[in-house]
Amino acid sequence: MTTVLSIQSTVAYGHVGNSAATFPMMRRGVEVWPVITVHFSNHTGYGQWRGPLLTPDDVREVVTGIDERGVLGRVDGVLSGYQGAEAMGAAVLDVVAQVRRRNPAAAYCCDPVMGDVGRGMYVRPGIPEFMRDTVVPAADIVTPNHFELEFLVGRALPTLPDVLAGARELRERGPRVVLVTSVDVPELQAGLQADGLQGEGLSMVAVDGDGAWSVTTPRLDRTFTGSGDLTAATFFTELLGGRSTAEALGTTADVVHAVLRITTEADSAELALVAAQDEIAQPSRTFEVRPAG
Repeated sequence: MTTVLSIQSTVAYGHVGNSAATFPMMRRGVEVWPVITVHFSNHTGYGQWRGPLLTPDDVREVVTGIDERGVLGRVDGVLSGYQGAEAMGAAVLDVVAQVRRRNPAAAYCCDPVMGDVGRGMYVRPGIPEFMRDTVVPAADIVTPNHFELEFLVGRALPTLPDVLAGARELRERGPRVVLVTSVDVPELQAGLQADGLQGEGLSMVAVDGDGAWSVTTPRLDRTFTGSGDLTAATFFTELLGGRSTAEALGTTADVVHAVLRITTEADSAELALVAAQDEIAQPSRTFEVRPAG
């Protein structure tokens, strides 16, 4: 059984961070050991929240306690998301090193949460540079969105060839697999039309040492807090389960679109993970994965 140590925030109400990633991973048969960085009443997008921030030493202590049980070597992969400060990012890298001492084959997946189109950077000053220069090179798998990839490589990426070139450049810095989410380039709209679907699409592109692939799903006319956490968790665990990059990309698109569709139908402000749990375990709709060049 695949085991993931997931170091992320958690909320009592709603689904972001570990609160968006843990249940879906478990529903797909993955053992998850959540390590929390904050425990808030709700995500910060509401404008008001309450609850404590854990310190980097708290995170190290929790993982050391796991290690003292003699089980840390069971961890197949470490997953991290939003890192609120450089000190927490350093603690995550310490944990990755600690896990790898017990299991040298353990992989590290970093979702380099920094910003998005329309919002710009929404993390503290210094965090984007720390992600670019320190965290991303230490990761095996990274899952930036289109906006974040542009920052990481230092230039605009308006076309599919540009996105592929950016992802390959990122691979040269350390990660072996790059998943780019929320890719919005004109070349990939044709994939949606080829499937007989109407309207605009939203794409993901995955690149590894063997090639590049894309998948496009219908765009839903709203934003979804926590969807990036769900995406990274699904993609990472599919890879850990032995799926190819193309297979992991396809399953991730199927799962995430199903959750977002059901959330939209329920008119829910939060991801409808419980309502969508059967679709998480076995999506009823599949989207075609295509070679991307």
